[in-house]
Amino acid sequence: MVYRRFLKRFFDLLLAFFLFLILLLPLLIIALIVKLTSKGPILFIQERYGRNSRPFKLYKFRSMTDSAPQIANSKFTDIQNYITPFGMFIRKTSLDELPQLWNIIKGDMSFIGPRPLAKTDERVLSLRKQNGADQVLPGISGLAQVNGRNNLSDEDKASYDAKYTEYLSFRIDMLLTFKTFVSVLKRDGVFKEVTLKREEGLKKIHDL
Repeated sequence: MVYRRFLKRFFDLLLAFFLFLILLLPLLIIALIVKLTSKGPILFIQERYGRNSRPFKLYKFRSMTDSAPQIANSKFTDIQNYITPFGMFIRKTSLDELPQLWNIIKGDMSFIGPRPLAKTDERVLSLRKQNGADQVLPGISGLAQVNGRNNLSDEDKASYDAKYTEYLSFRIDMLLTFKTFVSVLKRDGVFKEVTLKREEGLKKIHDL
């Protein structure tokens, strides 16, 4: 309970400030490359929904073209046609997520938690309200992200988010942090596969 209420936020702030300082130069370099290699703004700014389903502005490096439709990643059938060459690189390496350090410093997000979703993910947002998964800060990574990411169905995403909220602890956050690094290195679930492996995904939740 102490970790959930106080220590988690303290550790988030401490780490976010530290990473922001040491990554300032790489952030500037990525921003410059985004600007020079494609038309459009450096940052992708979108309204997402966080704790208690309240909206906030989420920041990412823009990885898609200006002509990309405003729909959820999981709804694309040809998403790679809308991603810029450099955008493909920062997506596969998750470098596009780095501006969310500012969201963490502001108190909109945590490092670990349910992924903050846009209105285009209405179904998952609704399920989160029902199962209580919107009662914690959303995260850059979380239980759903390390168990399939964009390959999960809406029901599976909401189920993982509810499980994380129920069992939130320092040990779980450390385990998910480690699994996130592994997923990034393996580049798991960056793009949605045609076939959803629902049964396999649900089974993995019991490994925690």
